[in-house]
Amino acid sequence: MKDIQKEITPIVDDDLFIVLNHPNAKFDYPVHYHSEFEINLVLDSYGKRIVGDSMEDFGNIDLVMTGPNLPHAWKGEIVKGNHVITIQFSDRILNFPILEKRLFTQIRQLLLDAQRGIVFADSARETVRRKIIKLTKMQGFHTVLEFFSILHDLSISDRRVLVSDRFETGDIIRTSKSRRIAKVCDYIEKNFEEPVKLKDVASLVSMSESAFSHFFKKKTGRTFIDYITNYRIARACRMLSETTHTVSEVCYTCGFNNMSNFIRIFKKKKGLTPKEYRVFIQQMLIKY
Repeated sequence: MKDIQKEITPIVDDDLFIVLNHPNAKFDYPVHYHSEFEINLVLDSYGKRIVGDSMEDFGNIDLVMTGPNLPHAWKGEIVKGNHVITIQFSDRILNFPILEKRLFTQIRQLLLDAQRGIVFADSARETVRRKIIKLTKMQGFHTVLEFFSILHDLSISDRRVLVSDRFETGDIIRTSKSRRIAKVCDYIEKNFEEPVKLKDVASLVSMSESAFSHFFKKKTGRTFIDYITNYRIARACRMLSETTHTVSEVCYTCGFNNMSNFIRIFKKKKGLTPKEYRVFIQQMLIKY
C-alpha cells in the first residue's frame, strides 16, 4: 500500500461500533485504509470514489461498505449539503460466535463480500439512509438493535463488488475452493504478461476447451477471457499508481499487445484513460 495513508480510527476495544456524523464534509482526506469495517453514506454531493482499484462517479446518495485494510476515499465537489455518515466496527466481528448461527448467514456473507468493497443498489439506499440517520440520534442498547438491522438490510440488498479479482499483487482472491480453479489462477498470475491461451489452460486441468469454459464461468461467475482482462487491468492500475513507467511500458508489461486496445479497454473498465487515471490517483494521494 505504497503512499497510502493508514488511519488510526477512534474506535476502542469496548466499542461494538462508532458513528461519525459529518454534516458539512469537505472531502479533504486522501486515500487511506484502516483495520476496521466501514459503512459510508454520502448525501447531497457528487464526485469520484476510489475503493481499491475501483474508481467510479458517485452522486446524490452513495452507499458503500469496505472491509479491513482496503484503501478508499471520496473526492467530492463542495456543494451545499455534503453530508457524510460513517459507521466503523472492528474486523473481530467475524469471530463472533453468533455469526455462525443460521439466522446470521447473510450478514456473515455481507462481511466477507465487503473485504472487496461493495456498493449498494438504489433499492437499498433510501431504506438504509433513513436507518443510518436515525442511528445518529440514538443512544444506549437500542443502537445495537438498529446497527444489526442495518447490517441485515444491507445483507439482503442488491449489491456489486467493487474491487477486481486480484487487487493486491501476490494476493490471490479465490472465487472458489476448487483445486482446478486455484491451479488456473496460479498459472494466470505467472504468465499474464504473455498470451494466455484457452487450450493451454484447459489442458492444464485435463479438460476440453468447451468443458473448461463452462466450468470456469460456473465457478467464478465470469468468462475466462473477462477474468484475464480484469486481472491485467488490475495490474495496470497498480503500476500506474505506484511506478513511473510510461503508459506504453505498463501496456506491454501487463500482457496487452496493442496500445490503442489497452487504452480502449482501460477506459471501458475504469471510466478514464490510463493517463487520466494516473493523474487522478496522484491527486487523491495528496497529504492534507
